[in-house]
Formats: sequence, C-alpha cells, structure tokens
Amino acid sequence: MEGCGNDYVYVDTMLYPISDPSSLAVVVSRRHTGIGGDGLVLIGKPTMAGADFSMRIFNADGSEAMMCGNASRCVGKYLYEKRLTTQKLIRLQTRSGVRALRLSVDPVSDVVTAVTVDMGRPSFASPSLFVPSLMERDQAGVFVSMGNPHYVVFVDSADTFDVATMGSRLEQHPAFPERCNIEFAEVRRDGIRMRVWERGSGITMACGTGACATLVAAVKTLLASRRNTVVMDGGCLEIEWSETTDHVYMTGPAVFVFEGDIEINDKL
Repeated sequence: MEGCGNDYVYVDTMLYPISDPSSLAVVVSRRHTGIGGDGLVLIGKPTMAGADFSMRIFNADGSEAMMCGNASRCVGKYLYEKRLTTQKLIRLQTRSGVRALRLSVDPVSDVVTAVTVDMGRPSFASPSLFVPSLMERDQAGVFVSMGNPHYVVFVDSADTFDVATMGSRLEQHPAFPERCNIEFAEVRRDGIRMRVWERGSGITMACGTGACATLVAAVKTLLASRRNTVVMDGGCLEIEWSETTDHVYMTGPAVFVFEGDIEINDKL
C-alpha cells in the first residue's frame, strides 16, 4: 500500500505472525531483489487499553520507527475494506501512543477515499532526541517531535536542494542521539513544498509525520497559517494545527498497490 508515494509492505500478523520483523523488513524492502518499499508494517491486535488495533513500523534498514502518518492511513483503509471492522473511527496503537483515525467512505462503493489522523500535540524540547547546543549555525532548523523526531530546514528551493547530501549528514548529526528525520521546506503561495530524508530509509516520496512537523515549524516561524497543503514528491496532504485542541490533524489518501504471497524461512 502507499500514501502519497510512501510505500510499505503490510502484513496482517493476526493471520501471519512474524518472529523477526527487523530482518524481514530488510529483505522485503529491497527494490531490486525484494518486493520493494520504504519498510514493513505489521497490523495486529492491541496491547494497550483504548486501542482497537495495533501498528508497528520497521524501516528499510530494519530499525523500528515510532510512528508513520502515511502508514496509519493505509492501515485504516485495510482494516475497513478487509472487513476487520465496520467502524469509521478506529483507535490505532503505535509506539507513540494511540492515534484516532477517521475514515471518509464513499456511500456507494463503500471504499475508503481518505483518512484523517489525529497526530496529537507537537513538542519542541526533548533532550533524549535533540541537543540544540551541538547544532552548528549553518545547519539552523526547527526541531519538532510528532511522536518521532523531525528537523525542518527552510530553503530557497526545495526542488533543487541537495537532499541526499545534507539529509544523510543531518540524520546522523551528534545533536540527534537517536538519529532524526530531516525535512527541507519552501513556503509558496499555493502551499508548502517539502522533501524528506527519513531516518533509516533515506529519501522517500512522502512522510506524514514530516508533513505535520513542517506545517508546525512554518507556523512557529510565522511563515504559514495553521491550515495548509504540504506538497511532497508523491502527493499532497492537508495539515491543520488546531488552536482549540493544540493537536495536529492530517488528511490524505491511502491506496492498495497489490497483494500477494511471499515465502520466508522459519527464522523470520
């Protein structure tokens, strides 16, 4: 499945338990010798009170992520269209807590056309994730945690910026003890153009939490309003940072690409 080009391989672990998801993520994510994708997502039963289902995300390098907005929308579509739930409000357990998914469903086809995710409150100070005193002046940006760490750098032209060089350098910067997702953003009249280097995956077509962090950073620096369109390589997301709740809401599509079977050894 993919959301704005952010593609993952999804496994329903209620049917197919996976013993070593980190190793499997590396195998299936390879685009030339595997299925190909930005990582692996496991859909399962919750272990937290107040959740209906759970989601675990493993990056292409096997590391486990805290949260993924694009993946959570895809999970919502999967659960509804595979008839694992009839609810249009799903509470999804992630490593960042329980997130509420509101499904927009076509009344004729009964197909999920969009999903709005309550991404919670952003935070700006987290000593375990960001040590600002270690960041050089020429690498100035805005740190935003959306359940996972993001560093948003505003540039003159997101389209021509060398995302690979600077993104890989900043991801591993000493200021980020657990590494970091890096966004390069340009505020335009028709929205915010953003490109992303994802922790553990490199350049990806889109990042839902990154889009949320970018909008929040733009508001904090007085560059944009609280509701805006974030334009990524793979598509657009509508992001709102509510003054009433202080929560960030993300709305966008989710798409099935294909389904199939893969044989894996007993160790995976």
